[in-house]
Amino acid sequence: MRILLVKPKPRLETIRKLRAIIFLEPLELGYVAAAVPTGHDVRVLDLRLSRRPARDFVRVLERERPEVVGLSGYTHESATVKALAAAVRRILPRTRVVVGGHHATVLPADFDEECFDAIVRGEGCAPFRAIIEAIARGDGLDGIENVLLPGPGFDAAAAARMPVYPDLSTLPVPRRDLWDPSPYQCIWPTEEHPPWKTIFPQVALVRTSFGCRMDCSFCMVPSLSGRRHLTRPPEDIADELASLAQDHVYFCDDETFLNEAHARQVAEAIAARGIRKRYFAWARSTTVNRRPELFRLWREIGLDAVFLGFEAISDADLDRISKHSTVADNERAHAALREMGISVQAGFMVNAGFTRRDFRNLRDYMRRMPPAQITCTVYTPSPGSPAWHEERSRYVCPPFALHDCMHPLTETAIPRREFCREFAALSAAGASRNPLRANNARFPVRDIVRIVWAARGYAGALRRVWRDY
Repeated sequence: MRILLVKPKPRLETIRKLRAIIFLEPLELGYVAAAVPTGHDVRVLDLRLSRRPARDFVRVLERERPEVVGLSGYTHESATVKALAAAVRRILPRTRVVVGGHHATVLPADFDEECFDAIVRGEGCAPFRAIIEAIARGDGLDGIENVLLPGPGFDAAAAARMPVYPDLSTLPVPRRDLWDPSPYQCIWPTEEHPPWKTIFPQVALVRTSFGCRMDCSFCMVPSLSGRRHLTRPPEDIADELASLAQDHVYFCDDETFLNEAHARQVAEAIAARGIRKRYFAWARSTTVNRRPELFRLWREIGLDAVFLGFEAISDADLDRISKHSTVADNERAHAALREMGISVQAGFMVNAGFTRRDFRNLRDYMRRMPPAQITCTVYTPSPGSPAWHEERSRYVCPPFALHDCMHPLTETAIPRREFCREFAALSAAGASRNPLRANNARFPVRDIVRIVWAARGYAGALRRVWRDY
């Protein structure tokens, strides 16, 4: 069979403008493609690369006439996913349409519509393989684990239960041969940038683990993973890293170092193989403070930067979201990582209740920080999280339409247009502390032009967010 796996292009300008700063490969589709039994023709279509995605999608459908179309998307992309599915149903009525991804996992009922044949929840490899095998045999799709069928028989009780995630050692190596790696780049923060080297290298995404044992109120991951941190075998990770053409690797784990013994074993496996690459990972400040020697080990094998979720600048606000850390924890971890030569990407969340004083206090705090790549998002509880259940009745926008962590979902304390202007100003304040700027890094002129153009475009999109309502 001909199988087409599709990554939608985001509708929101806030997400589209990020492409010039960070644009990462469609790894989820690479995993699903690798699970397809041999003998089938699989293609990945990344519509984010298209200027006219709806037109190009139709042209691919008409030219290739796939028997199965797989769609994946985040919550803010759910309407786009439905539009793509409707196009398949209109042009190729007999083609099976399968939807998966985070939104389908957490809120499968949102895809209980005629244009879908199956809803895959959780880790998609085994369910999608079973779907393809069933279609090839001419069988129905009922009874497949972690798959719901839309229509009169939609199982609402099953939809209310979270799927069980498999042992990560059972996952295949994702098929990166299905896309050109050159467009997938991101700005690479470092404390000591190599002179005249690009700050936008080609980047590969790699998973070492899944899940989290914490209980931050805004996050759905602990519920999805059953408060477990599942890990891949260290040798499998080293094998995948050794096979990559890219020299820069972005670990897309929920928290790479939460299982400290596993993180050490991965580092030792990389060192034993003599793999020389540069790494970016996410961590908790409390992990850094508890095990600084682990990060020194990773620095020796190429760890350039770590994302730390600072989230807020007061302990009371951190307590309110069950972060289980303090402002002092964040500052100590930041200093420790920089002392090791590891750059920090510090993430802050802005609440819809922010006043002018709150914005000013956050800007002042950011300007006092040691060098860091600072990013800000709007507090947006993941669908299904405790905070989402508590707040969704107060949302002022259509369900899921503006769920991109850049739009306040509840009424703002100051006029919405002013809120957006203040939020956009934070990006300029954060840019002043970027280590590439603070340390006078030298890089190609084309990169300077790109970063200025990208920063202006992104800030402009943030200022215009109020129009989306």
